Amino acid sequence: MKIIRSLTNYKNKEKTIVTIGTFDGVHIGHQKILQNLVDEAKRTKAKSVLFTFFPHPRMVLQKDTSIALLNTIDERSKLLEQMGLDYLIIYPFSKEFSRLSALEFVRDILVNQLNISKLIIGYDHHFGKNREGNIEQLTEYSQLYDFTVQEIPAQDIDEVSVSSTKIRKALANGALKTANSYLGHHFSLTGKVVNGKQLGGKIGFPTANINILEDYKLIPKSGVYVVKSKINDVDVYGMMNIGNRPTVDGKNKTIEVHFFDFNQNLYKKTLTIELLYFIREEQKFDSIDDLIIQLKKDEKTAKAYINSSIK
Repeated sequence: MKIIRSLTNYKNKEKTIVTIGTFDGVHIGHQKILQNLVDEAKRTKAKSVLFTFFPHPRMVLQKDTSIALLNTIDERSKLLEQMGLDYLIIYPFSKEFSRLSALEFVRDILVNQLNISKLIIGYDHHFGKNREGNIEQLTEYSQLYDFTVQEIPAQDIDEVSVSSTKIRKALANGALKTANSYLGHHFSLTGKVVNGKQLGGKIGFPTANINILEDYKLIPKSGVYVVKSKINDVDVYGMMNIGNRPTVDGKNKTIEVHFFDFNQNLYKKTLTIELLYFIREEQKFDSIDDLIIQLKKDEKTAKAYINSSIK
């Protein structure tokens, strides 16, 4: 898959099958559309293209600082690469771009630059200035510019019964099993290991403190999770705490991972942490000794889950 961040770098002259959207999470509903896209491109000997945007339109048009996305743009790109796409176009969304009419977008980008032969979209899709474009307009433009439009029927999407919004709510409620089943893969967090206060090491549970730079990335419910990370091409398991560490009067939310049977220096390394299982909510304990007792219980729970899950 080739990633294109500027259409001046798009050199393909072959016909394309295109879909448009944010595809946050690349969940099982998205996967259904993308598989349709890839299969159709192969069948017609065209190139498959996903046209997406970054920043998210809400970041630009609403200055919505509370937006929480399931993926950073890099995480999304890695997930999309697994779908077998030929091209991922990450178009820089701006106020200027948002003013393009539906006709200008179809004519100037889809037709003149992408050489589109077919557009595949989800039902109730709107695009262009003030979201004026709809399936009726697309059908009209397709006849004018000689391409076809396929709308994924509502029942096909509803059959999957999943949306990015449902996944965000599940993660916020600690319903990780539900979220992961909707995603079709494990929800993950990617960040750099930074210096912490070394408290974990002093009580026998050394941790890697994960700093996530992207403030738009969704952080799940505070609590303790079973996790996995690939380090030096090896799957390493552990448990992760998200929260304010109330027992030691922590003031800021942190993400700390304790890896089992692991003692390598991870400082400044970038790790992707997959969330496998939600153990419990964050608690405040009366003493450090009580915290240690609970952490040992958490470790036992985590290892039991890992041993039962790995075949």
